[in-house]
Amino acid sequence: QAQLLESGGGLVQAGESLRLSCVAAISRFTSRDMAWYRQAPGNQREFVASIDGNSKTNYAESVKGRFTISRDNAEKTVSLLMANLKPEDTAVYYCNTKFMREDVWGQGTQVTVSS
Repeated sequence: QAQLLESGGGLVQAGESLRLSCVAAISRFTSRDMAWYRQAPGNQREFVASIDGNSKTNYAESVKGRFTISRDNAEKTVSLLMANLKPEDTAVYYCNTKFMREDVWGQGTQVTVSS
């Protein structure tokens, strides 16, 4: 069994920051690749950032230099610090990993950035 639970979304103004958290109920968290995706209304879900078991990170071009992904293996948590937010960052943000070769998703957390 694997479950992901996101938190930290909200309504902010452009230029402000927000921190999302994802708590994972899953075995061998330390070695798992973890990722954040987002989906805006009318758009497909898109990749935002990932972090592997060695804490190597990868980012979408649209968020490079503004977003930072990190993990706390002791707490089985992955975080996404989002700085200098823009209205186009408005979306539902989802935590993601793989379990038994299947994608596992959280329920999502809404981030709304007003201009």
